[in-house]
Amino acid sequence: MSRPTVSLIVLAAGQGTRMNSDLPKVLHRVGAAPMLHHALRAGQSLEPERVVVVAGHGAEQVARAARAFDETVEVVVQAEQLGTAHAVAQAAPLLADAPGEVVVLYGDTPFIRPETLERMIEMRARHAVVVLGFEAADPGRYGRLVTRGEDLDRIVEWKDATDEERAITICNSGVICAETHLLFSLVSEVGNANAAGEYYLTDVVALARAKGLSAGVAICDEAETLGVNTRAQLAAAEAEFQSRARAAALEDGVTLTAPDTVFFALDTFLGRDAIVGPNVVFGPGVTVESGAEIRAFCHLEGCHISRGATVGPFARLRPGAELAEDVHVGNFVEIKNAVLDEGVKVGHLTYLGDAHVGEHTNIGAGTVTCNYDGVNKHRTEIGAHAFIGSDTMLVAPVSVGARAMTASGSVITEDVPAEALAVGRARQVTKPGLATRLMEMFRAARDASKKGTN
Repeated sequence: MSRPTVSLIVLAAGQGTRMNSDLPKVLHRVGAAPMLHHALRAGQSLEPERVVVVAGHGAEQVARAARAFDETVEVVVQAEQLGTAHAVAQAAPLLADAPGEVVVLYGDTPFIRPETLERMIEMRARHAVVVLGFEAADPGRYGRLVTRGEDLDRIVEWKDATDEERAITICNSGVICAETHLLFSLVSEVGNANAAGEYYLTDVVALARAKGLSAGVAICDEAETLGVNTRAQLAAAEAEFQSRARAAALEDGVTLTAPDTVFFALDTFLGRDAIVGPNVVFGPGVTVESGAEIRAFCHLEGCHISRGATVGPFARLRPGAELAEDVHVGNFVEIKNAVLDEGVKVGHLTYLGDAHVGEHTNIGAGTVTCNYDGVNKHRTEIGAHAFIGSDTMLVAPVSVGARAMTASGSVITEDVPAEALAVGRARQVTKPGLATRLMEMFRAARDASKKGTN
C-alpha cells in the first residue's frame, strides 16, 4: 500500500531559558548540527510534501538554519508562545488545504527514528489521532497515557492524575499524527482553561474522543524522546548521538580502532571497510569511501575521501578538500578547497589551499600554496607527475606544468612550463671562518653589557 501524502510541522519557537543562552534552543548543536536539523532529517524520511517550521525566539536565525537544511522549508512565526496547540495553529494558513496526514515534531527532541514515524503513519489507518508514547524508567512528572492495548483513552497531566494514574509508566512524548484537516479542526477547539493559561496540543485527544473518534498510541524507546532543556541535557544528547553513530558505523562494516574516541557529525558517511583510528573528529559534510583510512588525531570537515586514500595522522581536511583514489595525505598537512587527483602524495607539514594537483604528483614537506593576498583568494594549478621540492612557496595565481619540478626552498611567482625545473632562491654565498668571528663578537658584546650593569 502506498504511503499517504504527509506534511510536517516542527515546533521550534522556544527560547530555552534553562539553557542560559542567547542562541535559540533548537540551534544548539548535537553531532555538529543544530537540533532542528535532526528533527527535520527524521521527518524527511516520510518524504513530506510540505514542511513548516514554527519559529519564535530568534525567528530569523531559526529560519536561516531551517532553509540551510532544505531551502523548500516554510517558516511561520509564533509571536507569543501560548502553548503547543497555539504553535500548531500558526501553520494552519499554510497547510489547512493540504491533503493527507500531518505529523507534529519538536525541534528540541533530536532522536525520533524514521521507523517510529513510519509506524505512526501506518497506525493512522486504524485511528483518527495517533500519539507517540514511551515506557519510562522514571515517569516523574510526564503526562500519562491511559491505554487499552494500542487504543488511547486519554492523556492525563501529572498534576491532574490520581494515584492509580500516576502509577502508569507509559508517558506522552508530545509527537502527534492525524489527518491534516482534522488536526487543525481539533486545534481550533482547544482552550486554555488551565493553571498555565496555555493551549495544549495534547487536548486534541480528548476532543477527538468526545466526537466518537478513536485515538491510538505508538510506543517507542525512551531514548528517542530525549528532550534538551539544559546544558547538561545537551551534553547527554551529544553522548547519546555519538554512541548511536559509533554503533551504526561498526554495524555497517567500518573499523573503529578506538570507538569511544571518534566523534561523528549528523551527516558523516563512512563506506564499508573504511578504517578510522583514535581521536578522529568528523565535522559536517564528510564522505569517506570504502577502503579509505583515516589515521589518528585528524579533523575533517566538508571533504570527500575516495577509495584507498590514507589521511593522517594529525591531518586537517577543510571544506572543499577532494581526495581521489590512493591519495596519501600525511601528518600535519592541511587541505582546503583543493582537488588532489589519483595517487597524489602530500607527506607532511604542508598547506594546500585553492589548488588542483594532478595525478601522481609528489608534494614535498613544507610546501605552501600562498593563496591569499589580504583581499582575494587565488588558485594554484599543479600538473600530473610533477615534483614539488620541500619548502616550496607557490605564490598564487601560479601554475606548474606536468612533469615539472621545483627546487627545494624555492619561491615560485611565475608559471613553470611542463617538464621544466624552476629554481626561485638566492645563490648561496659561503664566508670561511666568519661564523667563529661572529660568535666571538656576539659574546664580547654580551659580556660588556653585563659589566656595564654591575
